[in-house]
Amino acid sequence: MLHDPNQTTLFPKLPDDALEEMKQFGTEIQLNTGDVLFSEGDSNYNFFVVLEGEIEITKQVGVETKVLIIHRRGDFMGELSILTGSGAIANAHAIARSRVLQIDVETFRHILIECSPLAEVILSAMAGRTKEVEAQLRQQEKMAALGKMSAGLAHELNNPGAAARRAASQLRENFQNLQTLALQLNLLSKEQLKFITDIQHQATEYATHSPKLDPLTCSDKEDEVTEWLEDHDISNSWKFAPTLVNAGLDTEKLDTLADNIPIDCLEHVLKWLDATLSSFGLIHEIEQSTVRISELVKAIKGYSYMDQAPLQEIDVHEGIENTLLILHHRLKKGIMINREYDRTLPKICAYASELNQVWTNLIDNAIDAMKSKGNLTIRTYRENNCIVVEIVDTGVGIPPAIQSRIFEPFFTTKGVGKGTGLGLEIAYRIVVNKHHGDIHFESQPGNTRFRVRLPIQLVNH
Repeated sequence: MLHDPNQTTLFPKLPDDALEEMKQFGTEIQLNTGDVLFSEGDSNYNFFVVLEGEIEITKQVGVETKVLIIHRRGDFMGELSILTGSGAIANAHAIARSRVLQIDVETFRHILIECSPLAEVILSAMAGRTKEVEAQLRQQEKMAALGKMSAGLAHELNNPGAAARRAASQLRENFQNLQTLALQLNLLSKEQLKFITDIQHQATEYATHSPKLDPLTCSDKEDEVTEWLEDHDISNSWKFAPTLVNAGLDTEKLDTLADNIPIDCLEHVLKWLDATLSSFGLIHEIEQSTVRISELVKAIKGYSYMDQAPLQEIDVHEGIENTLLILHHRLKKGIMINREYDRTLPKICAYASELNQVWTNLIDNAIDAMKSKGNLTIRTYRENNCIVVEIVDTGVGIPPAIQSRIFEPFFTTKGVGKGTGLGLEIAYRIVVNKHHGDIHFESQPGNTRFRVRLPIQLVNH
């Protein structure tokens, strides 16, 4: 009896009588602890059955090595590579002295075609095995993508966070100086104090709202102001010049200031202006940094649709924009984004957070294809009762020889450890199976276009 129909386990094994019958078709291999049976990406594959010992199956996900399963007597490996014609999708090595039966591809196919009782056992076990491994790898693919995004977000959050901390530290120092400088202004009359506070107010408005000078003009003006300050015996004049120029206080305005302030108070007034203007600049920097942090947190919440029902009416542009913001750490290196949105599009009924996985996979692949340099165009429009999202990149393109396979599970053109080949398969499942839409592409070097169609009203089948 080759198969017990009542035997149902998470990873079905081949029974002893099947193992004995299969020995005539293969070659036994002896493995010591640590010996490699096959490696991820290997194209010279076989069908393997464990006769004795333990074989550990691992998968490289990002920088981590994930243990998928430990195979023991009756377990088998290699069936996915044989069926799909792709390289090995995982690594296998012995963690104890082991005996493994190796069956070449042609013999394995002969068993499936000619040896029907044995084929029934193998195919039945393969069905359960493949489904579980695929689900496990799909989850790991999602976790790897989440890990990459988390690292990018940490970097994006660190920049404004560090800027805010730095500005706060400088602001503390400025206010300590301001207390001393304010006391030194007591010699001025009320009219003179009003005069310098008016200048301060005008300078602050200028620094906040006026466009920045180009570097060359700015450098020339700083040289002029430095020279003016030195002519008026102001110490450390090179420190004050950038702040004064940024606030629009050129030599003409400084002349006006000098005409209205006693000469012995001029240095105190200029130092006070420098400290107050610098402080306003630092406050603005802290404000900008915290706004950036707030935007990122809002994008994360919008991307994941936390605390919201999974199926809801959404504006597809919001999901795309949140995805772009979260992937900003990869886009900012040299990719120009062209947005061609039809903002009149109606909201659609969708699984919002899952749809964002589609945009993430498509945009992330486009970045890889362009090697982080090029143009990314995102276009939206209506077509009958659907909305269409096009994602177009100027990358290397998808070779014609593999275009028919890119939505297959585990198919990838990336190197070992850089992906399991489930990104586009996940996108296909979400668009087609979950939203009853479709996803197609056209590709040639310099122009790869993915087109996602989504029904405006989702009808569950």
